[in-house]
Amino acid sequence: MQRLILSLAFLFAVSACDSSADHLPVSTPDRPPEITAASFEEEAAKLHLPPAQLTQAEVFEVDAMALPAPPAWLGDLDVMQKRRVVRVLVPYSKTFYLLDRGKQMGVIYEIGKSFERWLNRNKPYSTKAMRWHVMFIPTPRDQLLPRLRQGYGDVAAGALTITPGRLKVVDFAKPLYSDVREMIVTGPAAPSISKLEDLAGQDVYVRQSSSYYEHLLQLNQRFKAQGLQPIKLQSANENLETEDLLQMVDAGLFGITVADEHIARLWQPIYTDITVRDGFFLHEGGQISWALRKKSPQLMQALNTFLQRHKIGSEFGNIMERRFFNDADRLVDATSERDMQRFNSLVGLFEKYAERYDFDHLMLMAQAFQESRLKQNARSHMGAVGIMQVLPSTAREMGIRDVASSADRNIEAGSKYLRMIKDTYLNDPAISPENATLLSFAGYNAGPGNLLKFRRLAEKSGLDPNVWFGNVEQSAARIIGRETVDYVGNIYKYYVAYKLATEVLKQRELATPSNQVATAAP
Repeated sequence: MQRLILSLAFLFAVSACDSSADHLPVSTPDRPPEITAASFEEEAAKLHLPPAQLTQAEVFEVDAMALPAPPAWLGDLDVMQKRRVVRVLVPYSKTFYLLDRGKQMGVIYEIGKSFERWLNRNKPYSTKAMRWHVMFIPTPRDQLLPRLRQGYGDVAAGALTITPGRLKVVDFAKPLYSDVREMIVTGPAAPSISKLEDLAGQDVYVRQSSSYYEHLLQLNQRFKAQGLQPIKLQSANENLETEDLLQMVDAGLFGITVADEHIARLWQPIYTDITVRDGFFLHEGGQISWALRKKSPQLMQALNTFLQRHKIGSEFGNIMERRFFNDADRLVDATSERDMQRFNSLVGLFEKYAERYDFDHLMLMAQAFQESRLKQNARSHMGAVGIMQVLPSTAREMGIRDVASSADRNIEAGSKYLRMIKDTYLNDPAISPENATLLSFAGYNAGPGNLLKFRRLAEKSGLDPNVWFGNVEQSAARIIGRETVDYVGNIYKYYVAYKLATEVLKQRELATPSNQVATAAP
């Protein structure tokens, strides 16, 4: 975090002096003509963008893929038997559950399908044509237990540690994984941490819905009794999984997080700049299992019997552990570039075009970081060039030339094209500004026509077509695979980190003596 903050501090100094104009060609006036909806429509027509509505054939194609989410219902295993389905709420995660062009993958998927086979073998229907099914419903982590209690699922899975707080609202089956240790994980710029007490006064980033947060609060109570400074708990965005936070720590975007040991060890060969601190633990002896609603004795008995032969330590459980928690080769390295020099030199241009086209400049920079690592000399096999990976032909149709040689023109073209997508396909006040931008990124990557299909499939599947995470992203994964899901997810991770760093900088600036004196002056 310190490394990123120092870089961003310099970044803002450069921006304030507008030094980017000294070494990058600027071809547009400081006060461009006003951009109107009519002018966008004219230029959109030149680009031959697809219509803002799907054709009847496309509607039929997408609707045929729709799998409406089941309504909420309550009940024990006997009710599930009548409905022939057990619904598993699961976080969308590269480790636990993911979709790729309709193919389901992940450790929870494998265990859930084994439970499906177990039910059909041990609790068969009298008619052979009728069979049990296990349905997987991707759910944000902070909604796993609330939606379980409301009846939108029958089981909640996803490395849920059994804690006293959670036991107040749900029950847990017998442990799937025992003796779990919660490890402190640090990045390249973090201070030396050799014992828990070294965390006093440090920023630690975890999701508020996690057991880590609960255990850090308990540790702060101990620190208070010892006269130590409390840990500064920073609530990570709930859309970020533990592997996302490890990736961000590895990239130096912040310094310290917490992870279950088996998850930290899984990703350590890929994220080589993280350090899993040995010799002490935030919490040990933890137990991970599946959660279920209280007063569900039939489901509890079935899960306990099943998990007895499928937990870690059993033959099946050990196969799952080797396959998903000891096999780093199956993972793709998405580690971010840590050289911030290009970031520093380009921020002025991003601020200029973000203001012109009404975007958050950090969101645009996060997209450019994903597209090219901010490299103007980047070239794709499809002919896209530069920082924003723009096709020169597309830029020319928008009246912008030299995108291959000029960073200024390249950023302008990418920003303008993104704005055209937003205005043409997402001009709806019901869409929040953040989701409009995330959906625009999806259209930028997959094409506007696919964006329309993603949203249509989400709506027909009982999801929110105006929300990317947990909704439209699921449709994107079904239609074209993981590429666009990972693309938007990575942009969001970079954006969260940049936003976080700028907030820290503002707080530090306000805390400086000169600012305090100025504030106190009459």
